[in-house]
Amino acid sequence: MISTQVTASEVSERSGRFRVFLVDDHAVFRSGVRTELGREHDMDIVGEAGGVGEAVAGIEAARPDVVLLDVHMPDGGGVAVLNRITDGPVCLALSVSDAAEDVIAVIRAGARGYVTKTISGPDLADAVRRVAGGDAVFSPRLAGFVLDSFTGRSSAPEPPLDPELDSLTPRELEVLRLLARGYTYREIAEELVISVKTVETHASNVLRKTQQSNRNALTRWAHRRRID
Repeated sequence: MISTQVTASEVSERSGRFRVFLVDDHAVFRSGVRTELGREHDMDIVGEAGGVGEAVAGIEAARPDVVLLDVHMPDGGGVAVLNRITDGPVCLALSVSDAAEDVIAVIRAGARGYVTKTISGPDLADAVRRVAGGDAVFSPRLAGFVLDSFTGRSSAPEPPLDPELDSLTPRELEVLRLLARGYTYREIAEELVISVKTVETHASNVLRKTQQSNRNALTRWAHRRRID
């Protein structure tokens, strides 16, 4: 008997549409991405998840072409999702972080590309099409991180142990990076899709853990560690 079963990617190829699954622990951000991609004539959002376990189950059930994958989430984040899906869809990391260590970690885990959350809706849709078509998608700066890492040409030394930095949670590290770039609390709240009060709490925790007395001292501390 000849099998008539086809894969999700084959269906997408025939229909000219791209099946996309969203993974991000912020519901408001997922809603924004749904709205942006919903304006595209060839994009279908076939599922979404806010955590690792939910994402793995949802991806296996929906069988999308592309997963838009947040890097920093509880329970291991995007790398944990990548490690638990096998023979799955193409994954495109979508994160507030543009740190080299985050980019390299998810690419080593199997993501096809990495873009930051400052990307426009049309550019994000184009990135989805490109990774679905087999391209690797990065901004020029992020591509440099990946090339240096995989060709062994990175001139940066191995980072020393830093207990204060290592004590920060992924979210606190995101807040630290934005503070170091001069963002206000309100701007950070908008960027991370959280409340100003939550930003204040994270900033207070960062100051305490890094043993810095104020924001100016914290910014200098972050710049010395090339966190920006």
